[in-house]
Amino acid sequence: MTHMQDDFPLLLSTLYQRAVDLYPKQEIVSVESDRSLVRFTYAEVDDRVRRLAAAVAERLGVDQGKPVGTFAWNNVRHHELYWALANTGRICHTINIRLFADQIVYIVNHAEDEAIFVDPDLVPLLAPIAEKFETVRHFVVMGPSADDRLPNSIAYEDLIAGIDGVEEWPLLDEASPMMFCYTSGTTGNPKGVAYTQRSTYLHTVSGLANFHIGPNDNVLPVVPMFHAAAWGYPFAATTVGAKITYPGPDLTPEGLVRLFSQEKVTFSAGVPTVWLGIQQYLEAHPEADVSSLRAFLCGGSAVPRALIDWYWKNKGILVQQGWGMTETNPVASVATLKPHMEDWDWERKLDYLETAGLPLPGLQVKIVDDEGNELPHDGEAFGELLIRGPWVAAEYYKDSRSPQSFVEGWLRTGDVCKIDPEGYIRITDRAKDVIKSGGEWISSIDLENTLMAHPAVSEATVVGLKHPKWQERPVAFVVKTPNADVDADDLRAFLADRVAKWWIPDEFVFVDEIPKTGTGKFDKKVVRDQYADLLL
Repeated sequence: MTHMQDDFPLLLSTLYQRAVDLYPKQEIVSVESDRSLVRFTYAEVDDRVRRLAAAVAERLGVDQGKPVGTFAWNNVRHHELYWALANTGRICHTINIRLFADQIVYIVNHAEDEAIFVDPDLVPLLAPIAEKFETVRHFVVMGPSADDRLPNSIAYEDLIAGIDGVEEWPLLDEASPMMFCYTSGTTGNPKGVAYTQRSTYLHTVSGLANFHIGPNDNVLPVVPMFHAAAWGYPFAATTVGAKITYPGPDLTPEGLVRLFSQEKVTFSAGVPTVWLGIQQYLEAHPEADVSSLRAFLCGGSAVPRALIDWYWKNKGILVQQGWGMTETNPVASVATLKPHMEDWDWERKLDYLETAGLPLPGLQVKIVDDEGNELPHDGEAFGELLIRGPWVAAEYYKDSRSPQSFVEGWLRTGDVCKIDPEGYIRITDRAKDVIKSGGEWISSIDLENTLMAHPAVSEATVVGLKHPKWQERPVAFVVKTPNADVDADDLRAFLADRVAKWWIPDEFVFVDEIPKTGTGKFDKKVVRDQYADLLL
Protein backbone atom coordinates (compact mmCIF):
# COMPACT_ATOMS: atom_id res chain seq x y z
CA MET A 1 0.00 0.00 0.00
CA THR A 2 1.37 3.40 -1.01
CA HIS A 3 0.24 6.32 1.13
CA MET A 4 2.67 8.98 -0.06
CA GLN A 5 5.05 9.64 -2.95
CA ASP A 6 7.70 7.68 -1.06
CA ASP A 7 9.48 6.82 -4.27
CA PHE A 8 10.11 10.49 -5.11
CA PRO A 9 13.87 10.78 -4.63
CA LEU A 10 15.58 13.19 -2.23
CA LEU A 11 17.64 15.14 -4.77
CA LEU A 12 19.71 18.28 -4.39
CA SER A 13 18.39 19.56 -7.72
CA THR A 14 14.93 20.02 -6.15
CA LEU A 15 16.42 22.25 -3.43
CA TYR A 16 18.43 24.12 -6.06
CA GLN A 17 15.56 24.64 -8.48
CA ARG A 18 13.30 26.14 -5.84
CA ALA A 19 16.05 28.59 -4.85
CA VAL A 20 16.74 29.89 -8.36
CA ASP A 21 12.98 30.11 -9.11
CA LEU A 22 12.13 32.04 -5.94
CA TYR A 23 15.29 34.12 -5.41
CA PRO A 24 16.60 34.89 -8.94
CA LYS A 25 17.92 38.34 -7.93
CA GLN A 26 19.79 37.18 -4.83
CA GLU A 27 23.53 37.82 -5.02
CA ILE A 28 26.63 35.64 -5.05
CA VAL A 29 29.82 37.66 -4.47
CA SER A 30 33.18 36.06 -5.15
CA VAL A 31 36.83 37.02 -4.78
CA GLU A 32 38.79 35.90 -7.87
CA SER A 33 42.31 34.45 -8.00
CA ASP A 34 43.65 37.92 -8.86
CA ARG A 35 41.84 39.34 -5.76
CA SER A 36 39.25 41.20 -7.85
CA LEU A 37 35.58 40.99 -6.85
CA VAL A 38 32.79 39.68 -9.10
CA ARG A 39 29.03 39.73 -8.55
CA PHE A 40 26.36 37.49 -10.02
CA THR A 41 22.68 36.92 -9.33
CA TYR A 42 21.28 33.44 -8.71
CA ALA A 43 19.68 33.68 -12.18
CA GLU A 44 23.01 34.49 -13.86
CA VAL A 45 24.77 31.69 -11.99
CA ASP A 46 21.95 29.31 -12.95
CA ASP A 47 22.61 30.00 -16.64
CA ARG A 48 26.31 29.24 -16.09
CA VAL A 49 25.55 26.09 -14.05
CA ARG A 50 23.34 24.72 -16.83
CA ARG A 51 25.95 25.41 -19.52
CA LEU A 52 28.66 23.88 -17.33
CA ALA A 53 26.54 20.76 -16.81
CA ALA A 54 26.13 20.39 -20.58
CA ALA A 55 29.84 21.02 -21.22
CA VAL A 56 30.99 18.43 -18.66
CA ALA A 57 28.89 15.82 -20.47
CA GLU A 58 29.36 16.87 -24.11
CA ARG A 59 32.80 18.52 -24.25
CA LEU A 60 34.62 16.63 -21.49
CA GLY A 61 32.78 13.35 -22.04
CA VAL A 62 32.21 12.66 -18.33
CA ASP A 63 29.28 10.26 -17.86
CA GLN A 64 26.84 10.04 -14.97
CA GLY A 65 28.36 8.40 -11.91
CA LYS A 66 31.89 9.48 -12.84
CA PRO A 67 34.03 11.81 -10.71
CA VAL A 68 35.43 15.24 -11.54
CA GLY A 69 38.20 16.66 -9.35
CA THR A 70 38.25 20.24 -8.07
CA PHE A 71 41.43 21.93 -6.87
CA ALA A 72 40.15 25.33 -5.92
CA TRP A 73 39.40 28.01 -3.35
CA ASN A 74 35.93 29.08 -2.24
CA ASN A 75 34.66 30.96 -5.26
CA VAL A 76 31.72 31.20 -7.65
CA ARG A 77 33.12 28.72 -10.22
CA HIS A 78 33.62 26.14 -7.48
CA HIS A 79 30.00 26.83 -6.45
CA GLU A 80 28.88 26.27 -10.05
CA LEU A 81 30.72 22.94 -10.12
CA TYR A 82 29.08 21.80 -6.88
CA TRP A 83 25.64 22.26 -8.43
CA ALA A 84 26.28 21.32 -12.08
CA LEU A 85 27.76 17.97 -11.03
CA ALA A 86 25.26 17.17 -8.26
CA ASN A 87 22.24 18.09 -10.36
CA THR A 88 23.23 15.77 -13.21
CA GLY A 89 24.51 12.74 -11.30
CA ARG A 90 28.24 13.36 -11.65
CA ILE A 91 30.50 13.21 -8.60
CA CYS A 92 32.37 16.28 -7.35
CA HIS A 93 35.69 15.18 -5.85
CA THR A 94 37.02 18.11 -3.83
CA ILE A 95 40.80 17.76 -3.50
CA ASN A 96 42.39 19.30 -0.42
CA ILE A 97 45.05 21.67 -1.77
CA ARG A 98 47.03 21.32 1.48
CA LEU A 99 47.69 17.60 1.15
CA PHE A 100 51.18 16.39 0.29
CA ALA A 101 51.85 15.75 -3.42
CA ASP A 102 51.90 11.96 -2.91
CA GLN A 103 48.54 12.09 -1.14
CA ILE A 104 47.02 14.15 -3.96
CA VAL A 105 48.27 11.63 -6.52
CA TYR A 106 46.85 8.81 -4.39
CA ILE A 107 43.33 10.26 -4.02
CA VAL A 108 43.03 11.37 -7.67
CA ASN A 109 43.96 7.87 -8.83
CA HIS A 110 41.89 6.16 -6.13
CA ALA A 111 38.78 8.18 -7.04
CA GLU A 112 39.56 7.74 -10.78
CA ASP A 113 38.89 11.40 -11.59
CA GLU A 114 38.29 11.97 -15.31
CA ALA A 115 38.87 15.74 -15.30
CA ILE A 116 40.29 18.25 -12.84
CA PHE A 117 39.18 21.88 -12.48
CA VAL A 118 41.96 24.02 -11.00
CA ASP A 119 42.17 27.67 -9.94
CA PRO A 120 44.80 29.66 -11.92
CA ASP A 121 46.97 30.42 -8.87
CA LEU A 122 46.99 26.73 -7.85
CA VAL A 123 48.28 25.42 -11.19
CA PRO A 124 51.92 25.44 -9.90
CA LEU A 125 50.95 22.93 -7.19
CA LEU A 126 49.32 20.56 -9.68
CA ALA A 127 51.58 20.86 -12.74
CA PRO A 128 54.58 18.91 -11.33
CA ILE A 129 52.41 15.86 -10.55
CA ALA A 130 49.88 16.03 -13.40
CA GLU A 131 51.60 13.24 -15.37
CA LYS A 132 51.04 10.84 -12.44
CA PHE A 133 47.25 11.05 -12.69
CA GLU A 134 46.20 7.82 -14.39
CA THR A 135 42.58 8.58 -15.37
CA VAL A 136 42.53 12.38 -15.85
CA ARG A 137 41.87 13.33 -19.48
CA HIS A 138 41.20 17.07 -19.11
CA PHE A 139 42.43 19.97 -17.01
CA VAL A 140 40.14 22.99 -16.83
CA VAL A 141 41.70 26.23 -15.56
CA MET A 142 39.05 28.14 -13.60
CA GLY A 143 39.50 31.50 -15.29
CA PRO A 144 39.59 33.20 -18.67
CA SER A 145 42.66 31.40 -20.11
CA ALA A 146 44.24 27.96 -20.28
CA ASP A 147 47.72 27.12 -18.92
CA ASP A 148 50.44 25.32 -20.93
CA ARG A 149 51.88 23.81 -17.76
CA LEU A 150 48.94 21.39 -17.71
CA PRO A 151 48.35 18.86 -20.53
CA ASN A 152 45.15 19.29 -22.57
CA SER A 153 44.17 22.34 -20.56
CA ILE A 154 41.17 24.46 -21.45
CA ALA A 155 39.86 27.68 -19.92
CA TYR A 156 36.66 27.40 -17.86
CA GLU A 157 35.06 30.34 -19.68
CA ASP A 158 35.87 28.76 -23.06
CA LEU A 159 34.46 25.43 -21.87
CA ILE A 160 31.02 26.90 -21.10
CA ALA A 161 30.89 29.36 -24.02
CA GLY A 162 28.50 28.82 -26.93
CA ILE A 163 26.74 25.75 -25.61
CA ASP A 164 23.07 25.19 -24.83
CA GLY A 165 22.55 24.57 -21.13
CA VAL A 166 20.79 21.59 -19.58
CA GLU A 167 17.09 22.50 -19.46
CA GLU A 168 15.72 19.92 -17.04
CA TRP A 169 17.53 18.15 -14.21
CA PRO A 170 17.25 14.37 -14.43
CA LEU A 171 15.53 12.27 -11.77
CA LEU A 172 18.42 10.37 -10.20
CA ASP A 173 18.76 7.53 -7.71
CA GLU A 174 18.90 9.24 -4.29
CA ALA A 175 21.44 6.64 -3.12
CA SER A 176 23.91 7.60 -5.86
CA PRO A 177 27.10 9.42 -4.81
CA MET A 178 27.34 13.14 -5.55
CA MET A 179 30.61 14.01 -3.79
CA PHE A 180 33.85 12.34 -2.74
CA CYS A 181 35.53 13.79 0.36
CA TYR A 182 38.79 12.32 1.61
CA THR A 183 39.93 12.57 5.21
CA SER A 184 43.13 14.45 5.95
CA GLY A 185 44.28 11.54 8.11
CA THR A 186 47.68 11.92 9.73
CA THR A 187 48.49 8.22 9.33
CA GLY A 188 48.33 6.24 6.08
CA ASN A 189 46.64 7.38 2.91
CA PRO A 190 43.52 9.57 3.14
CA LYS A 191 40.25 7.61 3.33
CA GLY A 192 37.42 8.46 0.96
CA VAL A 193 33.80 9.02 1.92
CA ALA A 194 31.10 9.05 -0.77
CA TYR A 195 28.36 11.54 0.09
CA THR A 196 25.07 10.60 -1.60
CA GLN A 197 22.20 12.74 -2.86
CA ARG A 198 20.09 11.51 0.05
CA SER A 199 22.72 12.04 2.75
CA THR A 200 23.54 15.59 1.65
CA TYR A 201 19.86 16.49 1.22
CA LEU A 202 19.04 15.29 4.75
CA HIS A 203 22.14 16.94 6.24
CA THR A 204 21.12 20.23 4.58
CA VAL A 205 17.52 20.17 5.78
CA SER A 206 18.26 18.97 9.32
CA GLY A 207 21.11 21.47 9.71
CA LEU A 208 18.80 24.33 8.71
CA ALA A 209 16.14 23.10 11.15
CA ASN A 210 18.73 22.94 13.93
CA PHE A 211 20.33 26.37 13.42
CA HIS A 212 18.48 28.85 11.26
CA ILE A 213 19.84 30.77 8.32
CA GLY A 214 17.44 32.35 5.86
CA PRO A 215 17.09 34.58 2.78
CA ASN A 216 17.92 37.66 4.88
CA ASP A 217 21.34 36.23 5.71
CA ASN A 218 24.64 36.72 3.93
CA VAL A 219 26.72 33.58 4.42
CA LEU A 220 30.52 33.60 4.06
CA PRO A 221 32.07 30.14 4.42
CA VAL A 222 35.73 30.48 5.47
CA VAL A 223 35.96 26.71 5.91
CA PRO A 224 37.27 25.51 2.53
CA MET A 225 35.01 23.97 -0.09
CA PHE A 226 37.75 21.32 -0.39
CA HIS A 227 37.19 20.35 3.27
CA ALA A 228 34.00 18.35 3.88
CA ALA A 229 31.97 20.49 1.42
CA ALA A 230 32.61 23.69 3.41
CA TRP A 231 30.54 21.98 6.13
CA GLY A 232 27.60 21.96 3.71
CA TYR A 233 27.09 25.74 3.62
CA PRO A 234 27.10 26.14 -0.19
CA PHE A 235 24.13 23.73 -0.22
CA ALA A 236 22.38 25.17 2.85
CA ALA A 237 22.78 28.83 1.88
CA THR A 238 21.48 28.17 -1.65
CA THR A 239 18.56 26.11 -0.35
CA VAL A 240 17.20 29.05 1.68
CA GLY A 241 18.06 31.71 -0.93
CA ALA A 242 20.66 33.49 1.18
CA LYS A 243 23.23 35.86 -0.26
CA ILE A 244 26.59 34.04 -0.47
CA THR A 245 30.02 35.66 -0.24
CA TYR A 246 33.02 33.54 -1.25
CA PRO A 247 36.42 34.80 -0.01
CA GLY A 248 38.61 33.14 -2.68
CA PRO A 249 42.32 32.89 -1.84
CA ASP A 250 42.50 35.88 0.54
CA LEU A 251 41.94 34.29 3.95
CA THR A 252 43.95 36.88 5.87
CA PRO A 253 42.16 38.43 8.86
CA GLU A 254 42.35 41.79 7.07
CA GLY A 255 40.81 40.40 3.87
CA LEU A 256 38.02 38.58 5.71
CA VAL A 257 37.14 41.53 7.94
CA ARG A 258 37.02 43.78 4.86
CA LEU A 259 34.49 41.40 3.25
CA PHE A 260 32.44 41.11 6.46
CA SER A 261 32.20 44.88 6.61
CA GLN A 262 31.78 45.71 2.93
CA GLU A 263 29.24 42.97 2.09
CA LYS A 264 27.41 43.04 5.46
CA VAL A 265 28.01 39.35 6.17
CA THR A 266 25.67 37.99 8.87
CA PHE A 267 26.90 34.42 9.29
CA SER A 268 30.21 32.65 8.75
CA ALA A 269 31.91 29.34 9.48
CA GLY A 270 35.53 28.32 10.05
CA VAL A 271 38.07 26.66 12.33
CA PRO A 272 39.24 28.23 15.64
CA THR A 273 42.61 29.37 14.27
CA VAL A 274 40.75 31.61 11.77
CA TRP A 275 38.69 33.28 14.49
CA LEU A 276 41.68 33.66 16.81
CA GLY A 277 43.49 35.51 14.01
CA ILE A 278 40.46 37.71 13.37
CA GLN A 279 40.16 38.43 17.10
CA GLN A 280 43.77 39.65 17.18
CA TYR A 281 43.13 41.81 14.09
CA LEU A 282 39.99 43.33 15.63
CA GLU A 283 41.82 44.07 18.89
CA ALA A 284 44.50 45.92 16.89
CA HIS A 285 41.88 47.66 14.67
CA PRO A 286 38.98 48.69 16.92
CA GLU A 287 37.60 50.83 14.10
CA ALA A 288 36.86 47.73 11.96
CA ASP A 289 33.12 47.22 11.49
CA VAL A 290 31.80 43.67 11.95
CA SER A 291 28.44 44.76 13.36
CA SER A 292 26.48 42.86 10.69
CA LEU A 293 27.78 39.47 11.96
CA ARG A 294 25.28 37.82 14.32
CA ALA A 295 26.91 34.40 14.67
CA PHE A 296 29.41 31.98 13.26
CA LEU A 297 29.88 28.24 13.40
CA CYS A 298 33.27 27.23 14.73
CA GLY A 299 34.61 23.68 14.67
CA GLY A 300 37.24 21.35 13.29
CA SER A 301 38.94 21.32 16.67
CA ALA A 302 37.92 22.32 20.20
CA VAL A 303 36.84 25.95 20.47
CA PRO A 304 38.52 27.80 23.37
CA ARG A 305 36.04 29.08 25.97
CA ALA A 306 37.95 32.38 25.96
CA LEU A 307 37.23 32.80 22.23
CA ILE A 308 33.47 32.36 22.67
CA ASP A 309 33.58 34.77 25.62
CA TRP A 310 35.55 37.47 23.77
CA TYR A 311 33.33 37.60 20.67
CA TRP A 312 30.12 37.81 22.70
CA LYS A 313 31.34 40.41 25.20
CA ASN A 314 33.22 42.59 22.71
CA LYS A 315 31.27 42.22 19.45
CA GLY A 316 27.90 40.69 20.36
CA ILE A 317 28.67 37.76 18.03
CA LEU A 318 27.53 34.31 19.15
CA VAL A 319 30.11 31.60 18.52
CA GLN A 320 28.27 28.34 17.85
CA GLN A 321 30.58 25.41 18.41
CA GLY A 322 29.91 22.56 15.99
CA TRP A 323 31.33 19.07 15.85
CA GLY A 324 31.53 16.57 13.03
CA MET A 325 33.81 14.55 10.78
CA THR A 326 34.26 13.95 7.08
CA GLU A 327 32.41 10.69 7.83
CA THR A 328 29.34 12.55 9.16
CA ASN A 329 28.78 14.57 5.96
CA PRO A 330 29.99 16.60 8.08
CA VAL A 331 28.13 18.53 10.86
CA ALA A 332 26.75 16.19 13.53
CA SER A 333 26.21 18.37 16.61
CA VAL A 334 25.94 22.07 17.44
CA ALA A 335 26.08 23.81 20.84
CA THR A 336 22.69 25.49 20.95
CA LEU A 337 21.16 26.47 24.28
CA LYS A 338 17.82 25.09 25.49
CA PRO A 339 14.99 27.53 26.35
CA HIS A 340 15.36 27.09 30.11
CA MET A 341 19.02 28.17 29.84
CA GLU A 342 18.29 31.57 28.30
CA ASP A 343 17.91 33.26 31.71
CA TRP A 344 21.16 31.87 33.07
CA ASP A 345 24.15 34.10 33.71
CA TRP A 346 26.77 34.21 30.95
CA GLU A 347 29.39 32.02 32.70
CA ARG A 348 26.86 29.24 33.18
CA LYS A 349 25.79 29.52 29.52
CA LEU A 350 29.46 29.27 28.54
CA ASP A 351 29.62 25.89 30.29
CA TYR A 352 27.30 24.60 27.55
CA LEU A 353 28.41 26.76 24.61
CA GLU A 354 31.93 25.35 25.01
CA THR A 355 30.70 21.75 24.54
CA ALA A 356 30.32 19.95 21.20
CA GLY A 357 26.61 20.49 21.71
CA LEU A 358 23.52 18.45 20.95
CA PRO A 359 23.26 15.93 18.09
CA LEU A 360 21.38 17.21 15.04
CA PRO A 361 17.79 15.96 14.62
CA GLY A 362 17.97 12.55 12.96
CA LEU A 363 21.22 11.35 14.55
CA GLN A 364 21.82 9.00 17.49
CA VAL A 365 24.90 8.96 19.71
CA LYS A 366 26.25 6.83 22.53
CA ILE A 367 29.51 6.43 24.44
CA VAL A 368 31.14 3.05 25.08
CA ASP A 369 34.05 1.71 27.12
CA ASP A 370 37.02 -0.24 25.75
CA GLU A 371 34.92 -3.43 25.66
CA GLY A 372 32.10 -1.75 23.75
CA ASN A 373 29.72 -1.55 26.73
CA GLU A 374 27.39 1.45 26.67
CA LEU A 375 28.08 4.05 29.35
CA PRO A 376 25.59 6.32 31.17
CA HIS A 377 24.94 9.90 30.06
CA ASP A 378 25.68 11.26 33.52
CA GLY A 379 28.37 13.82 32.69
CA GLU A 380 30.93 11.71 34.57
CA ALA A 381 31.54 8.53 32.57
CA PHE A 382 33.68 9.00 29.48
CA GLY A 383 34.30 6.69 26.57
CA GLU A 384 34.49 6.61 22.78
CA LEU A 385 31.68 8.40 20.96
CA LEU A 386 29.71 6.31 18.47
CA ILE A 387 27.19 7.82 16.06
CA ARG A 388 24.66 6.68 13.48
CA GLY A 389 22.06 8.29 11.24
CA PRO A 390 20.96 8.87 7.65
CA TRP A 391 23.92 11.07 6.65
CA VAL A 392 26.65 9.12 8.44
CA ALA A 393 28.98 7.01 6.29
CA ALA A 394 28.56 3.23 6.39
CA GLU A 395 32.01 2.51 4.97
CA TYR A 396 35.05 4.11 3.36
CA TYR A 397 35.12 4.16 -0.43
CA LYS A 398 36.99 1.14 -1.77
CA ASP A 399 39.10 0.86 1.40
CA SER A 400 40.03 -2.22 3.43
CA ARG A 401 40.24 -0.11 6.62
CA SER A 402 36.44 0.21 6.91
CA PRO A 403 35.96 -2.55 9.55
CA GLN A 404 38.15 -0.61 12.02
CA SER A 405 35.73 2.33 12.04
CA PHE A 406 32.28 0.91 11.29
CA VAL A 407 30.85 -1.53 13.85
CA GLU A 408 27.31 -2.99 13.86
CA GLY A 409 25.83 0.02 12.08
CA TRP A 410 27.68 2.61 14.19
CA LEU A 411 30.61 4.86 13.26
CA ARG A 412 33.43 4.82 15.79
CA THR A 413 34.50 8.47 15.92
CA GLY A 414 37.80 8.09 17.78
CA ASP A 415 36.70 10.94 20.08
CA VAL A 416 36.65 10.39 23.84
CA CYS A 417 33.57 12.07 25.33
CA LYS A 418 31.22 12.55 28.21
CA ILE A 419 27.49 13.10 27.60
CA ASP A 420 25.65 14.97 30.33
CA PRO A 421 22.03 14.40 31.48
CA GLU A 422 20.90 17.31 29.24
CA GLY A 423 22.35 15.46 26.23
CA TYR A 424 25.33 17.76 25.59
CA ILE A 425 28.43 16.05 24.22
CA ARG A 426 31.67 17.13 25.87
CA ILE A 427 34.72 15.92 23.93
CA THR A 428 37.65 15.38 26.28
CA ASP A 429 40.12 14.26 23.63
CA ARG A 430 40.88 12.28 20.53
CA ALA A 431 41.43 8.67 21.63
CA LYS A 432 44.98 8.86 20.31
CA ASP A 433 45.69 12.18 22.08
CA VAL A 434 44.54 11.38 25.62
CA ILE A 435 47.49 11.60 28.01
CA LYS A 436 47.81 8.77 30.53
CA SER A 437 50.06 9.78 33.42
CA GLY A 438 50.67 7.26 36.21
CA GLY A 439 47.40 5.51 35.38
CA GLU A 440 45.37 8.77 35.45
CA TRP A 441 43.84 10.47 32.41
CA ILE A 442 44.67 14.06 31.43
CA SER A 443 42.66 15.91 28.78
CA SER A 444 44.95 17.71 26.36
CA ILE A 445 41.98 19.69 24.97
CA ASP A 446 41.06 21.10 28.38
CA LEU A 447 44.67 22.12 28.99
CA GLU A 448 44.91 23.79 25.56
CA ASN A 449 41.69 25.73 26.04
CA THR A 450 42.76 26.92 29.49
CA LEU A 451 46.17 28.03 28.20
CA MET A 452 44.59 29.91 25.27
CA ALA A 453 42.53 31.91 27.77
CA HIS A 454 45.80 33.60 28.84
CA PRO A 455 46.02 36.98 27.08
CA ALA A 456 49.68 36.41 26.10
CA VAL A 457 48.96 33.03 24.42
CA SER A 458 47.97 33.02 20.77
CA GLU A 459 47.98 29.24 20.21
CA ALA A 460 48.76 26.26 22.40
CA THR A 461 48.84 22.52 21.90
CA VAL A 462 49.55 19.90 24.56
CA VAL A 463 50.90 16.41 23.90
CA GLY A 464 51.86 13.48 26.08
CA LEU A 465 55.55 12.58 25.87
CA LYS A 466 57.25 9.47 27.25
CA HIS A 467 58.37 9.81 30.88
CA PRO A 468 60.70 7.41 32.78
CA LYS A 469 58.50 7.37 35.92
CA TRP A 470 54.95 8.35 34.95
CA GLN A 471 54.68 6.62 31.53
CA GLU A 472 53.57 9.92 29.94
CA ARG A 473 53.56 13.56 31.01
CA PRO A 474 52.02 16.60 29.32
CA VAL A 475 54.22 19.13 27.52
CA ALA A 476 52.77 22.42 26.26
CA PHE A 477 53.85 24.07 23.00
CA VAL A 478 52.95 27.74 23.02
CA VAL A 479 52.85 30.56 20.44
CA LYS A 480 52.89 33.96 22.14
CA THR A 481 50.70 36.81 20.98
CA PRO A 482 52.73 39.54 19.23
CA ASN A 483 54.97 41.53 21.63
CA ALA A 484 53.76 39.51 24.64
CA ASP A 485 56.04 38.90 27.59
CA VAL A 486 55.28 35.56 29.24
CA ASP A 487 57.40 32.65 30.49
CA ALA A 488 56.86 29.11 31.78
CA ASP A 489 56.50 30.22 35.40
CA ASP A 490 53.76 32.69 34.43
CA LEU A 491 51.82 29.93 32.68
CA ARG A 492 52.31 27.48 35.58
CA ALA A 493 50.92 30.10 37.95
CA PHE A 494 48.01 30.77 35.58
CA LEU A 495 47.11 27.05 35.45
CA ALA A 496 47.61 26.45 39.18
CA ASP A 497 44.10 27.44 40.28
CA ARG A 498 42.40 26.32 37.07
CA VAL A 499 43.41 22.65 36.66
CA ALA A 500 44.45 19.76 38.89
CA LYS A 501 48.02 20.12 40.11
CA TRP A 502 49.19 16.91 38.44
CA TRP A 503 47.78 18.15 35.08
CA ILE A 504 50.25 21.05 34.89
CA PRO A 505 52.69 20.37 32.01
CA ASP A 506 56.24 19.36 32.88
CA GLU A 507 57.64 21.68 30.21
CA PHE A 508 56.50 24.75 28.28
CA VAL A 509 58.14 25.04 24.88
CA PHE A 510 57.74 28.43 23.15
CA VAL A 511 57.58 28.09 19.35
CA ASP A 512 57.01 30.44 16.39
CA GLU A 513 54.26 28.26 15.00
CA ILE A 514 52.53 24.94 15.67
CA PRO A 515 52.43 22.47 12.75
CA LYS A 516 48.93 22.05 11.33
CA THR A 517 47.15 19.39 9.29
CA GLY A 518 45.62 20.05 5.88
CA THR A 519 42.39 21.15 7.60
CA GLY A 520 43.96 23.61 10.02
CA LYS A 521 44.04 21.41 13.14
CA PHE A 522 47.14 21.20 15.33
CA ASP A 523 49.21 18.26 14.02
CA LYS A 524 50.10 16.58 17.30
CA LYS A 525 51.72 13.61 15.62
CA VAL A 526 54.40 15.87 14.10
CA VAL A 527 54.95 17.58 17.46
CA ARG A 528 55.18 14.25 19.31
CA ASP A 529 57.66 12.83 16.78
CA GLN A 530 59.84 15.94 16.84
CA TYR A 531 60.07 16.12 20.65
CA ALA A 532 59.73 12.40 21.49
CA ASP A 533 62.75 12.26 23.83
CA LEU A 534 62.32 15.63 25.55
CA LEU A 535 61.49 14.18 28.97
CA LEU A 536 63.68 11.06 28.84
